[in-house]
Amino acid sequence: MIALRIPTPLRSYTGGKNEVTVNGATIAEALDDLTTQFPAVKPHLFNEKGDLRPFINLFVGEHNIKDLQGADTPVKDGDKVMLIPSIAGGSTRHCEERSCSSRRSNLFITGDCFGRRNTALAMTESRL
Repeated sequence: MIALRIPTPLRSYTGGKNEVTVNGATIAEALDDLTTQFPAVKPHLFNEKGDLRPFINLFVGEHNIKDLQGADTPVKDGDKVMLIPSIAGGSTRHCEERSCSSRRSNLFITGDCFGRRNTALAMTESRL
């Protein structure tokens, strides 16, 4: 069994669980087991084509699967996998005080400073 840590924004789709156990020989198989157990989480992890959304980060131990073999990264019993969505925020004050700089996140610059690329996991920006 593989322990898969669930981040707070996705726990409502896993019955409030912060960790679930999944089976599989690869990350892809483990995620397939996760979405079989908790179908509501699937659209938050995968796009319409079935590809892992780019803002989803998975770590086996301390290693990001993007630096390994991606979804084909092997996993074994006892591995701990962390699912970490990229979540960004900001404030409109940031835009007023200095020019906005684009950062690697799920937010992009628009006329009103920040817009959301994916509203499913994006947190609303904080207001000062």
